[in-house]
Amino acid sequence: MTSTEPAVELSGLTKTFGAVTAVDGLSLRVEPGEVVAFLGPNGAGKTTTIDMLLGLARPDAGSVRILGGSPADAIACGRIAAVLQTGGLLKDLTVGETVRLTANLYRHSRPAEEVLERAGITDIADRVVGKCSGGQQQRLRFALALLPDPDLMVLDEPTTGMDVEGRREFWQALRRDARSGRTIIFATHYLDEADAYADRIVLVRQGRIVADGTTAEIKNLAAGRLVRATLPGADQAALAALPGVDAVEVRGDSVLVRTADSDMVARHLLTRTEARDVEITSRNLEDAFLALTTDQAGV
Repeated sequence: MTSTEPAVELSGLTKTFGAVTAVDGLSLRVEPGEVVAFLGPNGAGKTTTIDMLLGLARPDAGSVRILGGSPADAIACGRIAAVLQTGGLLKDLTVGETVRLTANLYRHSRPAEEVLERAGITDIADRVVGKCSGGQQQRLRFALALLPDPDLMVLDEPTTGMDVEGRREFWQALRRDARSGRTIIFATHYLDEADAYADRIVLVRQGRIVADGTTAEIKNLAAGRLVRATLPGADQAALAALPGVDAVEVRGDSVLVRTADSDMVARHLLTRTEARDVEITSRNLEDAFLALTTDQAGV
């Protein structure tokens, strides 16, 4: 799975639907072996970008290069595979029959038993697909995507329909498979997945990239910290007037202060008020996501 070519190279990618511009001059380069989270709010252009990356849609402008060639070339060689939110599965076949049937479509394929184990669905191999839960069907799609042993795997909301345990097992299986050097790009609304498993995060808004970096770098773009304390009858206006305070919220007996100077706020609370149980926390990926992809980011 080694290559000197970028795994993905998007240049000036643009796609419109009538008066709506879904993707607006987007450029992105992903190197072999990277695990990249492609994040953004609904309508940001994520799925449209993924469709163009997979050759399912044609850009109005710009170009798509996958592993040095076109998406069609990569697909024909089995070098790219995808797990999408939806996709046709034959409901009357068993899980095992579906995997074995699909394996026969490839010139070279990993053994069916191996991908069933990798996807964590060996125990339901004899179950009819139509009787599988949504999460189990997503794992089946993952198993099918593993069959050609692709260099690049693209996942669009891959854990939709899975419970918490199912999500964790899915990502553990994916990380085990990624250790071989496979490039992975995934879109998800579960920010904890991006935080835990991505080497790099790309944030998009209105069809454009607004941030690109490691999880730590993205978090740092949302400056400031949150100071939380128990303070019955807190003077919200007085706290909001302190230097460096961005926002103040009172929730019952608790007060939450978003600030660029957490030490000063904590000192004020402890020396000038009756506050107790003072906590200071850094902003997380959700804070950065809201700050960078929406017009407002609450406390």
